[in-house]
Order: sequence, then C-alpha cells, then structure tokens
Amino acid sequence: MKKHIFILSIFALFSCDNAAKNYDASGTFEADEILVTAKANGTILNLNLEEGQHLKRNEKVGEIDPKNVELQKEQVIATIDAIDQKTNSALPQIQVLQSQISTQSANVSILQEQLQNAVRERNRTANLVAKDAATKKQLDDANGQIKVIQKQIAAAQSQLSVLQQQISTTKENVSLQNRAILSERKPTQKKIEQIDEQLKNNSIESPISGMVLTQYLNQGEFATVGKPIFKIANLEVMTLKIFITGDQLPQIKIGQQVKVLLEAGEGKTKELPGTIYWISSKAEFTPKTIQTKNERANLVYAAKIHVKNDGYLKIGMYGDVKF
Repeated sequence: MKKHIFILSIFALFSCDNAAKNYDASGTFEADEILVTAKANGTILNLNLEEGQHLKRNEKVGEIDPKNVELQKEQVIATIDAIDQKTNSALPQIQVLQSQISTQSANVSILQEQLQNAVRERNRTANLVAKDAATKKQLDDANGQIKVIQKQIAAAQSQLSVLQQQISTTKENVSLQNRAILSERKPTQKKIEQIDEQLKNNSIESPISGMVLTQYLNQGEFATVGKPIFKIANLEVMTLKIFITGDQLPQIKIGQQVKVLLEAGEGKTKELPGTIYWISSKAEFTPKTIQTKNERANLVYAAKIHVKNDGYLKIGMYGDVKF
C-alpha cells in the first residue's frame, strides 16, 4: 500500500513540475476602457443605452437638453440682424442727385439750343450791318446775348460736375460708415460658429467601437460637464499584461508571436495566438498579485500582449504565455 502511495506521490510531483514548465509567464487580461463624460450641462432628454450593448464609433446614443445654448444662438442672430439694420444705403441720396443731374442736363440742352439761335441771329444782324440795314448797337447786343448764354452753359456744366462729384462722395461716405458697422458683424458671426460647436457637445456619442461596461446616468437625470455617463471598452482585441524576470528578457521582443494558454474547464487548455507590443524599459518589484516563472525574483519587467478576442476572453481573466 505504501509502495503505491509513494509511486502516486512521485507521479504527482513529476506532473506538477511539468505543469510549471508549460508556460513562461502569467497575467490577467485588460481592455482599454474609456470613460465617456458629459460635455455640457443640462437634463438628459434621451439615452438609448444598456450595459453590454455594442456601439459603433461616433454612434449617437443620447442628447443633453440644448435649450439654453439655442437661446444664446437666437440672441446672437438677433444682434446680427440689428447690425444689418444699422447699415445705410446711398441709393436715396444718389437718386436725388441723379434727378438734379437730369434737370441740369435738360437745362444745358435748352441753353445750347438758345445759343444756336443767338448765333444765327447775330450772323443775320452782322449781314444787315454790312448792308447798313441794321445798327452796330444791334450787333453788339446780339454778341452780348451769345456771351450770356455761353456763361449760363458753362455754369450749368460746372454744376453737373459738382453733382457727379457729390454722387461719388456720397457712395464713399456711406461705404465707410457701413464698413465700420459691418466690422462688428464678423466677430458676432464667429460667436454663432462657437455656439454651433457647443451644440455638438449636447450630443452623447460613443468615441470608439466597443461594449458598454457600466452606465452611470439615466434619461431624465441632470448632467454636468465632466460627469461620467458610461464606460466603454473595445473587447475585440484584449491586452494580457504579464511580468517576466530579467533572465527571460532576452527571450522576447516587440512584435514577437506567442502562445496564450487559457483554462477551458475539465482540465482542458484553450490556446490563442498573441503578439507582444510593449515591454517596459524599467524593472519593478514583483507585485504580490501576479506570478512569474521564478516567484523568488525581486525585480521583474512588465510586458503587454495583444490577443484577438474570439468572444471567450473577459476582463480580469487569467492567462498563461508560452514564448
């Protein structure tokens, strides 16, 4: 009987020793968890969210009441309308001046016609004087009449130039006034763009594709900036964090493919491929919560392995690694 017990003990020790050598390091699975917080203050109008729910990146799941921000936007729009109403139009003044130009142009035409008649009359009088049929005074009067009309035409044309200058000056003055008023419009318009950006913060969206781990707020509750709404993690690729001793360090490198061993129940083991993507550059004391191949090691190096999740892996699950 004692012989059988001795044989079983030796077999058990041999099995334990083999089991200890079936892996090079152990660790637990982690996931990159993201805490989604409120970006605006207000009541949550709707929140279509459940723990365990899978979300796509940028998927909208809820909305925070945007009423206060919308009121601010309406106020800024009203300010812009008021600015636009302050602008002046040169058209009424220009229409008055153009009417005066039309009148003055008609006057010039009449004077030019009078001048032509006066010139013909002067020429007729000059012929009569040459034949002694008219007096020299009559010729002088005719020449005087021509000079008067010419002066009237010159004055009318000068007035036309003044009116044209007044139109140009009016346009320039109104333009300067409007530029000063409209200079206030551009920064006000920028406020609308800022408010539109603020309104985006009222939308509750998922920053990544992943599964909702924890929900902190519900529809109807009041959210404040920075207050957690839900926690999400991408579980498609899990991270197995392990610790290795200094003598194991030369055996691994970034990008190396490794075997990840998992307990599948009933003494069976499940194997998944993994890739080392990070190795700590500094040693640290062995954490009490982890195991290494040499548990007596005082200093270890942390390493992280990406493992594609086939649906079996869970956060906090233990896993062994074979380099």
